[in-house]
Amino acid sequence: MVGRDGRTISVLTVGAVTAALAALTPATAFAARDPLQRYAQQELRWERCDAGRPAAFECAKVRVPLDYRDPTGRTIDIAVSRVKAGSAKQRHGALLINPGGPGGPGLTMPVEMEPLLPAEVRERFDLIGFDPRGVGQSSPVGCDLTDDERSFQHPYSAGTFAQDVNRARTVADKCWAKAGDVLPHITTRNTARDMDVVRAALGERRISYFGHSYGTYLGAVYTQMFPQRSDRFVLDSAVDPALVWRGMLREGAAGAEPAFARWTEWAAARHATYGLGATAAEVRTTYWDLVAHADRTPVPTEDGTLDGDAIRSGYAAFVHVEAVTPWIVALKTAAEGGPAAPAVPEVVPPDNTVSAVWAVWCGDTRDWPRDPEQYRRDAIRDRARYPLAGDLGANILPCAFWKSAPTEPATVVNNDVNALIVQNRWDPRTTLAMGQGMRRALHGARMVTVAGGEGHGVVVAGPSCADGSVTRYLTTGRLPAKDLTCGG
Repeated sequence: MVGRDGRTISVLTVGAVTAALAALTPATAFAARDPLQRYAQQELRWERCDAGRPAAFECAKVRVPLDYRDPTGRTIDIAVSRVKAGSAKQRHGALLINPGGPGGPGLTMPVEMEPLLPAEVRERFDLIGFDPRGVGQSSPVGCDLTDDERSFQHPYSAGTFAQDVNRARTVADKCWAKAGDVLPHITTRNTARDMDVVRAALGERRISYFGHSYGTYLGAVYTQMFPQRSDRFVLDSAVDPALVWRGMLREGAAGAEPAFARWTEWAAARHATYGLGATAAEVRTTYWDLVAHADRTPVPTEDGTLDGDAIRSGYAAFVHVEAVTPWIVALKTAAEGGPAAPAVPEVVPPDNTVSAVWAVWCGDTRDWPRDPEQYRRDAIRDRARYPLAGDLGANILPCAFWKSAPTEPATVVNNDVNALIVQNRWDPRTTLAMGQGMRRALHGARMVTVAGGEGHGVVVAGPSCADGSVTRYLTTGRLPAKDLTCGG
């Protein structure tokens, strides 16, 4: 247990932490039990995080092995934070929070999530934030990448593919030269192991969890590796574990097509207001004519000019029909000689540390082709099937040239742990199909779909019809009797 001052006041069982070596051989795990005991029994020194933050917002460091196969070797620090439960009498336990990414820092999540959670949840849980390994204040990694090298998706064309290949190879080379000793250990499985060390250091027998976007995959991996340590898990806007990671990028591009079709119908019904076309077909033609025009003569915007590929790269915005339509109108007006259009609307604020993204994406799975021609073929095929964004999701990435093979295979998530998945119907990043894939992997879970929900995030976006199910689950542990759809 942990006293109110944060000090560990009883010795944890060694097995609580050695479970962190779940994927290693029994002999290796047995031999490592004594070296791992020190991580379970470390004393956390809680201090006020920031003079500009509430005094109740406290931070500490948790020491973990860089390489769990060598727990007596090099160590790194994981930055953790907390806001204690509002009621000592009602307290249920610790709720770890991850904002997504990968590469998203989570140290400030307790104060950011606090106003989004009802009082009865706040009374029961210590809110625990943490920067995942390699991110923020947790031994951050970097590759010294240029602005161009930091971008994730590039359109395919025969004329630029050699440049795309060279960029991907350069990123992989830079990352290996700058942080090759660390990056192979920045993986989802190791972050899940870190979470279990945090659990042990907090003195908790089990942990509850809230994860958004990539954080849903991290949470699912934890449930697979440590099912007996998993309590109440809420997964907001879920990744399909079967698609990690290249498959997720390609599925996201495929999911853009129905959102685009929905937008053309919406805009056509409001032709009198926006003038983009009286039918869905006419709106579609207007859009693709704009893209073709921009390829010939880039369209001026407040942040510079956009060619057709740059306009297509804003495909995630089409789930927000009311927000994206004025932007398309402004681009069309600018293309016709009017004033410069606004910048691409920010659907999801950027929250990724790019180097950590590549480490996780390339290090989690061996499912990355090494032959550049495979990416060329996939980009051509996906562009034909999904014209809006197919090539953006399939084109070559640095993982094709990553210098170290993953130390472990990707986690197969297939368990009966209880969890609650909440999902917007119109999510541009983790599509409804991805959320349904997570539901298939977690047999003990329930899923609440917000039928009219737009955007990437349910709980994190504010009030929704899923809130009641989330609150009931976190406060009582009871899941809905069946999967639900709410909202109009």
